[in-house]
Order: sequence, then structure tokens, then C-alpha cells
Amino acid sequence: MQRKQNGFTLIELVVVIVILGILAVTALPKFVDLSGDARTAAMQGVVGALNSSASINYGAYKVSSARGTRLNAANVCTSTILQPLFQGSVIPSGYTVGGTGDCAAAGDGNVVSCSVTDANGTTGTASVICTN
Repeated sequence: MQRKQNGFTLIELVVVIVILGILAVTALPKFVDLSGDARTAAMQGVVGALNSSASINYGAYKVSSARGTRLNAANVCTSTILQPLFQGSVIPSGYTVGGTGDCAAAGDGNVVSCSVTDANGTTGTASVICTN
């Protein structure tokens, strides 16, 4: 007659601990340093905000030039020119806009590229639609 077993044997417990250790070692690098991913995601958010605000600005300007901002300078990729496109007319803290997007040469409705850089040097490229 076989006796009823209560609990786990020592070998079963050791095997479970080893398996959990292997899973922890393989998953740990994913969670160690996510700051690079966070910077990239934040950059994509700022670039996306500039892209969409430039599109909204173009539509608003075409409907009524009093509602949109005229983007027709030889270099529109400056904080001074693009700042009014952001919510509250403020570029997010720690980000700068630069580049040589020439809307004077590109013409109305054409797209120029501007670079967006954060304080850590991460860069992204935004597309700005010229309004002449």
C-alpha cells in the first residue's frame, strides 16, 4: 500500500528554483536599462507633435490665413518660427529645433525636414509643410 504524499520533495523545489533563476537571467536585461528606449519614445512624441501641428497649421492657413502661421522663411527650422505651432506656443523643455528647411525655395504645400534634438543628443526628423 502506498502512502499519501503531502507537500513537495526537495528535488522538485530545487528544479523550480533553477527554472525561475534561468527565467530571471534571460528576462533581466530587458528591464535593466530602459532609459534609451524612454528617450527614443519621448523624441518620437515631440517629432510627432511637430509633424501633426505643422499639418494642422497648413490646413488652418489654407482655410484662413488669419488662423494659421505663415511658414515661408528661408530657414523655418528655428525654435522662434516653429514654437507657435506647439500647444501653449512652447517647445517642450530640453528640446531644440534646427536644420536648414528652406520654405522660400520649396514653395507652398511642400515639405521640408527639420531636426529635433534633446538634451542628451538624441535626434529625430520632423516634416514641416510650407505655407506661402
